[in-house]
Amino acid sequence: MNDMGTDFDQYLRAANYLTAAQIFLQDNFLLERELNFDDIKPRLLGHWGSGPGVNFAYSHLGYLAKSRNQEIMFVLGPGHAFPALQANLFLEGTLERFYPEAKQTYEGIGYLCRNFSWPYGFPSHSNPSAPGVILEGGELGYSLSTSYGAVLDNPNLMVACLIGDGEAETGPTAAAWHLNKLVNPRTNGAVLPILHLNGYKISAPTIFGRMSDEELMALFTGYGYQPKIISGDNIHNQMQATLEWAYSEIQKIKQSDVSSFTRMPMIIMRTLKGWTGIRELNGQKIEGNCLSHQVVLTEAKTNPEQLRMLEQWLRSYKIEELFSKDQGFEGFINSLMPEPEKRMGLSKHAIGGDPVYKPLVLPPLEQYAEDATKHGTIGSSSMRRAGLYLNEVFRLNSETKNFRLMSPDETYSNKLDGIFKTTKRAWTLPIEAWDKDLSPDGRVMEMLSEHNLQGLAQGYILTGRHAVFASYEAFVPVVTSMMDQYAKFLRQSEDVPWRGTIPSLNYILTSSGWRQEHNGFSHQNPGFIADALRRQGDFVDVYFPPDGNSTLACLEHCLTTTRHINIIVAGKTLEPRWLTPELAKKELETGLATWNFASDDNPDVVLTAAGDYLTKEALAAVSIVKQDCPNIRVRFVNIMSLTSCGLGRGGTCLTHEGFNMLFTPDKPVIGNFHGYPETLKAIIFDYIGSSPQRFSIHGYIESGSTTTPFDMHVRNRTSRYHLAIEVFEKMSTTGRIPYEEAQHITKKYEQKITDNTAFIKKNGVDMPEIDAWQWTR
Repeated sequence: MNDMGTDFDQYLRAANYLTAAQIFLQDNFLLERELNFDDIKPRLLGHWGSGPGVNFAYSHLGYLAKSRNQEIMFVLGPGHAFPALQANLFLEGTLERFYPEAKQTYEGIGYLCRNFSWPYGFPSHSNPSAPGVILEGGELGYSLSTSYGAVLDNPNLMVACLIGDGEAETGPTAAAWHLNKLVNPRTNGAVLPILHLNGYKISAPTIFGRMSDEELMALFTGYGYQPKIISGDNIHNQMQATLEWAYSEIQKIKQSDVSSFTRMPMIIMRTLKGWTGIRELNGQKIEGNCLSHQVVLTEAKTNPEQLRMLEQWLRSYKIEELFSKDQGFEGFINSLMPEPEKRMGLSKHAIGGDPVYKPLVLPPLEQYAEDATKHGTIGSSSMRRAGLYLNEVFRLNSETKNFRLMSPDETYSNKLDGIFKTTKRAWTLPIEAWDKDLSPDGRVMEMLSEHNLQGLAQGYILTGRHAVFASYEAFVPVVTSMMDQYAKFLRQSEDVPWRGTIPSLNYILTSSGWRQEHNGFSHQNPGFIADALRRQGDFVDVYFPPDGNSTLACLEHCLTTTRHINIIVAGKTLEPRWLTPELAKKELETGLATWNFASDDNPDVVLTAAGDYLTKEALAAVSIVKQDCPNIRVRFVNIMSLTSCGLGRGGTCLTHEGFNMLFTPDKPVIGNFHGYPETLKAIIFDYIGSSPQRFSIHGYIESGSTTTPFDMHVRNRTSRYHLAIEVFEKMSTTGRIPYEEAQHITKKYEQKITDNTAFIKKNGVDMPEIDAWQWTR
């Protein structure tokens, strides 16, 4: 081990100085004169406490990358430590590559400091405008799973993941430690977790910070790691030696022939919260306490004593020994950091585009489509079709190894198990003779933690590869907030010109609430799509394919898109086939279409539906109306895709003129929606103009239980009978049929609802005329 103590000390002093200066200074950046109030920013924003530990770890990781010629990506869990990360990006010269003003000059230091936490400057947290970043880290808990996602199929990559001890208290992080049992380090990259124990959160100690070394060693040994703790004196030498040990262990494991689970190294790094900063203020302990978490000297702009303390603190780093206006920084940066192209901030994996992004090779969907020339007469499972299609996607991309499926132990349950003809589930723990479809090199990531599957998917996608996250519809809302955070990351990335192409994040939501009548109310929740459709922008699309062929069309399309969030909502049960592959593709182009086989010209009323089960009920209602009142002219419009911007897909939403062509300018419109009625109402609000009363939207109204499939529709007023009754009532109001006739027909179908309710109470299943219904027109 080389004696690099002086270089590490100088680097840490420079990084700590720049971290603090970003928070406080708007002038006098090198302290060439005494600080005055005009030198201090009017609003002091940012977080100091975690910064010194981040700077310490970054400097040593940079040296490891240099000494071992190792490609390292740095993932920062506590994103509030961004001024520290920004200081390191500045020192290693990466920031200047993307922001020419950020030169290692006096003016560059001014640019760095002045723009931190400043309007239209740099944000306070990690963000896509910072090179090397694939995690915002404002909402804590996702750094470790994101890191494991990044190393999948990247065998030469090491990801150093710095996890805050506050972040380590989150549920997602607690489960993420187990991802080492799914990721084979011999065929994938390696994650080096660094648990940063500075002991405190915002206002209280951390649990991990108060655990003894013995407890920590026992815990992380139990998680399946080789932990080493560094703390106390001589910490630079400790860290350097520990990283050398970790690197050697990783290489030893990667080069071994054993394919079963092996303990990977991890580091527990104890440093003081607010290390090297203000020690005491107004009689209260600051360094090594929660009071150093954010801005320490909050009154430095107005309080002479705090201004004096700030100057004393900043001068303690002796920046004049580290930087001069004439020569810039001393040689410690180049002594520690690898050549510029290999510095952590320039990791190609974090930028996207070529060479990390490669489009998938996709099979023609017609190869897996089914005959649908007789509309609605033959059953098909959308998920069975999708499973066979995805199996071929795995096969066609087996060489490039850039496609994965994430599923919370539901691949079989969701009828996607056709993929196991080509791949298996990732698993490095012991495999028993009776276990199915498990392999250390499986490409299906199954873990009963939606948070960590989402994190794996994000890490995989943001480093240029493709993933599908398939889940029960009712339980994917567990990651609603993660999806929101990812959407924010995508939205910010749109404004960063050097961010390259990345695939879309694709969800499949199945086992939907409409067919969770056997599992009951807890399994009936369309809330995820409601939240997704509130995202602003044209990069979130939700697809409601009505049958298997249209599911294939949606899946094919989603796998070709980039920088989007795509959500496919489709069932797994046998349901009618409605569209040929050609019709499915044609409707997908616009997102909705009139189904001519179920429609009349010049309609008196329009029925519309989004979702496979809702489409079936709407078409059954059309059949009832035409049977009882053939003179009522009905149009059926199927909605296959929605976005927050309107009907259709983002960027190509339906125009107002197109809306009136499909739904007429003045006829009653009755909708049957897969999710909450309010979700669709919000989307069509801008279309409906001055006649909202002509629109009636049915959907899930939070009424369910363990019951029959049709009774789910009855309880939520989405059944064929409820829709048909509303048609008759509206046609009576418009004078299309006599009032007495409408009343008579309405009573007939109200009685059918009553009869079926009595029937299911006695027999446990729906009446045969409902259960065996087929389209016959």
